Amino acid sequence: MKNNKSSTSNIVKMNTKFQSQNFLVTKKIRILLIVSILIFITLLTRLGFLQFVQGNYLKELANQQQMINQIISPKRGNIYDSTGKALAISAQVDTITINPQKIKSDTDEKTKALKEKIAKGLSEIFELNYEETLAKVNSKFQVETIIKKVEHDKVDELKKWMEENKIKVGINIDEDTKRYYPYNNVASNVIGFCGNDNQGLSGIESKWNSVLTGTPGKIVSYKGSDQKEIPNSEEKYISAENGNDLTLTIDLNIQTIIEKYLKQAVDDNSCTRGGNAIVMNPKNGDILAMACYPDYNLNTPYTPNSTLSKTYDSLPKDEKEKSLFKMWANKSVSETYEPGSTFKIITASVAIEENITITDKADDFYCQGSEKFDDVSNKVIEITCWRDVPHGVQSLRQALCNSCNPAFMQLGKRIGAPTLYKYYDAFGLFNSTDSGLYGEQSSIFHTLDKVGPVELATMSFGQRLNITPLQMITAISCVVNDGILMKPRIVKQVTNTETDSVSEIPTVEVRQVLSKKTTDSVKSMMESVVTQGTGKHAAVTGYSIGGKTGTSEPIESKKEEGFVASYVAISPVEDTQVVLLLTLYDPKGDSYQGGQVAGPVVSQMLSEILPYLGIPSSITSSTEINKDLIIVPDIRKKTVAEAEKTLKNSGFNVKTYVNGDSNIILVEDQMPKPGVSLPKDSIIILYGKGSDISTSVTVPDLKGMSLAEATTTLKNKNLNISVEGIGNVITQDYAKDEKVPEGTIINVTLKQTLKDAH
Repeated sequence: MKNNKSSTSNIVKMNTKFQSQNFLVTKKIRILLIVSILIFITLLTRLGFLQFVQGNYLKELANQQQMINQIISPKRGNIYDSTGKALAISAQVDTITINPQKIKSDTDEKTKALKEKIAKGLSEIFELNYEETLAKVNSKFQVETIIKKVEHDKVDELKKWMEENKIKVGINIDEDTKRYYPYNNVASNVIGFCGNDNQGLSGIESKWNSVLTGTPGKIVSYKGSDQKEIPNSEEKYISAENGNDLTLTIDLNIQTIIEKYLKQAVDDNSCTRGGNAIVMNPKNGDILAMACYPDYNLNTPYTPNSTLSKTYDSLPKDEKEKSLFKMWANKSVSETYEPGSTFKIITASVAIEENITITDKADDFYCQGSEKFDDVSNKVIEITCWRDVPHGVQSLRQALCNSCNPAFMQLGKRIGAPTLYKYYDAFGLFNSTDSGLYGEQSSIFHTLDKVGPVELATMSFGQRLNITPLQMITAISCVVNDGILMKPRIVKQVTNTETDSVSEIPTVEVRQVLSKKTTDSVKSMMESVVTQGTGKHAAVTGYSIGGKTGTSEPIESKKEEGFVASYVAISPVEDTQVVLLLTLYDPKGDSYQGGQVAGPVVSQMLSEILPYLGIPSSITSSTEINKDLIIVPDIRKKTVAEAEKTLKNSGFNVKTYVNGDSNIILVEDQMPKPGVSLPKDSIIILYGKGSDISTSVTVPDLKGMSLAEATTTLKNKNLNISVEGIGNVITQDYAKDEKVPEGTIINVTLKQTLKDAH
């Protein structure tokens, strides 16, 4: 027991609490664990939010950052004439862009030098302003366009420069297409043009843009921030769908014929507001040619033409834009005009169809020089005839030949406004023709309830109503197509360039307006206008021509617009295949009458168009063509202007080569030489002093051609013809492809081709 007490007494008691070191570590671990769990839960929650809530958004964002879309431009469809000649084509070119952020080096100083070097290289190769190019190179944008529509030779020069200067990134060369117009100004107001993005801005290019343009393709690839392809990423290639080709109804040969003579007519008659011409096939409504002058160059559409350039620089900015739009406009459909006496054909057709009169009823009308009417305010209005001397008593045929206004005012009164309006509607004159041409407008007529005696009178001879030239020629085509109205057609075919399948744009027969009996009567009267009446200047030797002149006077408030001289012609009369309408605005020459101003031009146009179309001529022998020969006068030593006037008055066409003022410079030489005899409308070439005789004309092969074909072929090359015999050409004195001066006379021999008996 004693020992036990002694052991107990050795225990020492402490006054402070004891804590184990292991317990402190455990507590810290517990806190750390809790914090870690909370962080883990937070991260897990965030991850879940990113994965399930924002997952799709972030995925799309990543795709946008990594995905590179390279657009593949489709090739715009070509535009062809009816014979297959290309009027508008798309060629492969390139667009040069840069990525400014990728143009960098090791230091800021080296980067600056590199950017300046690239700016200098680009500006020199593409002839650009250096400061503007440098600004693009220093841009903060991802992409800057340096130049569009670059030709391949310039691209090759750029590639060589990049290789020599060891520049591999930052400059991009992307494939593109550029629109070309091989014939520059030809049919410019019809075809129209494209902008830098290959989208049509005017004409057929705009109206048919959705058919021509195609669908872009693209190459989709994925790259990291270092612009290297992401391994195992899939590249997608979506091919472009090229646009469709269009084949127009326009025939390039006929188009160039009417453009040549239209320009000549506008210039010769100082037509301040230009002119336009349309050629139509009345049987199917095909527009064979449509021209405006002044025109413009389709390859440089923003460059003012020679007429506009005289005032363009002095115009305010908004007026400059308006003037360009006016230059591009197709007057044949975008502007209305008062047709004048050509519209008498419509009035006469209605009268005959309604049995109100017949063509040759004697003393049916009486012209005393004017007609008087009471207007809405009971004021007496006197409307005069165009001729000072009254026409007296006339039949309908005589009234049309004389283009007598009082006779047609009397006829309009007999017909009545309701009946006239019924036929205007049937002819399609109250609506646009829906031809497929850009910017087509419709007509302007009084509403029927507003037509009083004065309005009825003026409408009867084609004044105080406004229609487009296309509406006019469409109505006349109806008259000469056995009374069947055809919808005008400008696009003939659409070709799918991917499959080569061809879709024909069908011709559309709108309605029967007149009986064949009526149309035969009207065509007979139109022929009389040419053989006996005011339209004699449109006659073409060897062909039956029908026609009607037109001269419309502006209203008092628009006197500045001047007169409109026009002529509508048909040929052949019996089986009409061609209708031609020529309109000249504000002629300032010796006359403003349609018969005198427009008639001779129509004759020139038809003398080339009809043989080209293979329409038979009644002239088959040298006897017929040589019976009205004209001796070429000696006009050397006269001034060029005086000589030109003398020759034209004699019945010749004239082409001059003169350096300087034609009113001062004398004629040094002429081709052909004086004293030879040539048919009417042969060409004489005049050379002013100091101008050399040209020998650049190539003689065509005439063998096998008819006389009409040979005459037209030589005329197109400014060569003359002398013939012997009957039939087709068997010999010619100048060989095929031989070079001769313009104006040279080609002597040909004709012989009939005998056929084997069957």
